[in-house]
Amino acid sequence: MERPEIDLRSASVARIFDYYLGGAHNFAVDRELADAAAKLMPELPRMMHLHRRFLARAMRYVVEQGVTQFLDLGSGLPTPGGSLEVARRLDPFARVVHVDIDPVVGAHGKSLLGAADSAVVVGDMCEPDAILDHPETRRVLDFDRPIGLLLVGVLDFVGNDVDLPGVLARYRDRVVPGSHIVLTNFSVEGGLEDYQRTEQLYRDNTTIDFHPRSAAEVTELLAGFELAEPGVVDVSLWRPEAVLEDLDEHPKRSAAYVAVGRKP
Repeated sequence: MERPEIDLRSASVARIFDYYLGGAHNFAVDRELADAAAKLMPELPRMMHLHRRFLARAMRYVVEQGVTQFLDLGSGLPTPGGSLEVARRLDPFARVVHVDIDPVVGAHGKSLLGAADSAVVVGDMCEPDAILDHPETRRVLDFDRPIGLLLVGVLDFVGNDVDLPGVLARYRDRVVPGSHIVLTNFSVEGGLEDYQRTEQLYRDNTTIDFHPRSAAEVTELLAGFELAEPGVVDVSLWRPEAVLEDLDEHPKRSAAYVAVGRKP
């Protein structure tokens, strides 16, 4: 896979998330679109933080199941609370391969190249074999041991022109039993008109597509995995450690479905 050049004129999902999470690796075009989207859906910045909290809880659960190496698909930029930071906190010997289509992620991840425990792959997560067979992926991850597949904050931007169940099935088939999947996807339940306006905003201003999904659609993506309790639920309800006081009175309006599954 050739590394594309950085386009400073087009917004990037990774850089928009970086902006919402308080990072510094974003450009004016990203901030403008992020602010416009937040006017339509004021809960968006808060949802990014809830995603990060879920990521930490889910990774801790997966590590407790004996998995200490991760393939972070759609990893985004290395903002605080990301997969590598969480993994190292949970297990000092954990390994993480970051995958993102945005070349800015690769540029900021150069310091990870060659490190024994981590790497960055610039590529399309919808091309499983290319990602899994990439030299950096093979260097860092041991495919004879279970792997944690992380898809947090990325599936919302995979369009219906992609056979997403087939893509995830390919990842599932290439990893050994005991491997886990952690995923999130914005929900269509509640506030659908806001989502539709946000989706149109992205389409009018960039090539980014926005695709919230139903609980049934998210469950379909997890075919072949045994779901950990409590199954496919709102992001605030997956094994919460405390009351999430920053949720508003209508959490369904800002819902994202999340789940963790295990390959038997």
